[in-house]
Amino acid sequence: MNENVCLPDEITRRKPSAGEESKTLSRGLAVMDAVLAGPQEGMRVAELCRQTGLERATIYRLLAALQEARYVALVSRYRYGPGERWRALVPSSRQREDLAQRLAPVLAAISEGCGDAAFAVVRDGGLSHCIARHVGSYPIQILVIQVGTRQPLGVGAAGLALLSALADREVEAVLDVNAPALALYGGMTLQRLRLLVQATRERGWSLVGNHATQNVLAVGMPVCDASGDVLAGISVAAAENRMPRERQRRVVQLMRKSLRAHGFDAF
Repeated sequence: MNENVCLPDEITRRKPSAGEESKTLSRGLAVMDAVLAGPQEGMRVAELCRQTGLERATIYRLLAALQEARYVALVSRYRYGPGERWRALVPSSRQREDLAQRLAPVLAAISEGCGDAAFAVVRDGGLSHCIARHVGSYPIQILVIQVGTRQPLGVGAAGLALLSALADREVEAVLDVNAPALALYGGMTLQRLRLLVQATRERGWSLVGNHATQNVLAVGMPVCDASGDVLAGISVAAAENRMPRERQRRVVQLMRKSLRAHGFDAF
């Protein structure tokens, strides 16, 4: 055979092994998780390197592939954010309004049943975003947040329920982005929040006290559709002395019953 003859690239190029392809996919998903959990102004490459533990060259290569597929876009000269293809998968403002309307009777039933205020939040990157609230009949209402409030995902009971429903990789991406702000919420720490996520997963519902608001205790759970996808998180907040352990369980049972009665699923 003539040694000067070059074989076609299709023959000479080594095909990546299944393990290599899986590793590349995992790295790409880690970058995507970090971008989605990032602030609205986008993420710098250095920040993505720090969060994912990947080399700068690897980040640039993965970003190029994600940009080509329109899952990531250049927000400014040095910052990357979600691309148009990803934004098409994220609920629009109208869809959030529709979800708020669907959850309104759920929150009303919960508040009427327990007398305390009930809340609904959705995920907005690394934040929770309150989309609905219903005030109860008890003389002292704990209105910890209002419609439109955004705060780090996990510092409130509804947001903690949402955070705990995410994959571990997504949880870490959210925690890394929110780490600088956590201390502002009752001295919350990364270690404490990780323990709360673990306890929520084991218990099946969230419990948060004295973080977003002092002397307040709240319980929460994720809201799922029929296929099991998490749509939102709901919670009930009350004064700490009004939420002993047995009442926590009763409120959780009421929340679960109200969700199912209105066409939602609950863990």
